[in-house]
Amino acid sequence: MSSMEHPVFSLSTKPDMRPRRYERGENWIEISPSRYGLATVHDRDILIYCISQCMAALNDGRKVWKTMRFKAHDLLVATNRQTSGRGYELLKDAMRRLQGTQIETNLRQGGKEYFKVFGLIDSAEIVKETRDGRMLDVEITLSDWVFDAIENNHILTLNRQYFFLRKPLERRLYELARKHCGAQAEWRIGLDTLRDKCGSGSSLKEFRRLVGKVIEDDDQHDHMPDYAYSFEDDILVVKPKKQGAQLAFALTKASLRLSPDTYDRARKAAPGWDIHALESEWRAWVAGKGITVKDADAHFVSFCRKRGPYRSSA
Repeated sequence: MSSMEHPVFSLSTKPDMRPRRYERGENWIEISPSRYGLATVHDRDILIYCISQCMAALNDGRKVWKTMRFKAHDLLVATNRQTSGRGYELLKDAMRRLQGTQIETNLRQGGKEYFKVFGLIDSAEIVKETRDGRMLDVEITLSDWVFDAIENNHILTLNRQYFFLRKPLERRLYELARKHCGAQAEWRIGLDTLRDKCGSGSSLKEFRRLVGKVIEDDDQHDHMPDYAYSFEDDILVVKPKKQGAQLAFALTKASLRLSPDTYDRARKAAPGWDIHALESEWRAWVAGKGITVKDADAHFVSFCRKRGPYRSSA
């Protein structure tokens, strides 16, 4: 979730050697590249894959570790990457950038400020390599920052169509919509703030043109998952594409109130799921079916229990 909020990953398809600093209020984060450049939005696929494997293990009641081993081919297929020799070379480059990118931030807890510096992964190793240079087994040790997010369930699910988005800006717009809009009726953000959140180095005029091109392409091909985007002057407006579910959520939000304890019970009933996304589906289902709910808390927990543990398709 933190990497969806802040511009941790570069939008550039060429080596990005530009350090960046992002500030909101008293909080700040700095991202510095290694000699290979900053980790990119597409490099993030490796982290997503690792996280999905950990979440699947936790949902099966298995212990997870910072160090994990998997087949390189499985990752390439799951994240819609090419499996040719070039694809394996690009995977090596991605691991170099993930290991070398350094993050510094101030953490505020209990009235105190903490300074922390860390990377995205601690190490990556090719365990077995064939004579033609292709990786078979890869071993990655996640950083404490990533592993803490897994253990504390600070994770949001992503639509699998995300991996079919080729433009880095398309992916970044989806990440921000998923994080900030979620199941709300809409989310608005100023163009200047959006540019900062995307970590774009383009001028404001050029950035508006690039975002406008994404909107135009989606209007023609409907390729952006889950959310629709539009401009009102220099404000980007994001809305869920499922208009029926969106309306149902708005209509039932006030009438079906949930107590804070219910969310904890729901997480235990459906471990690994994004509870707020399930809440949106539940409200839409109740409204769409015209169901009379006498006990909203019990009804929602029962709905989550039927989902059971989340199993990653990756």
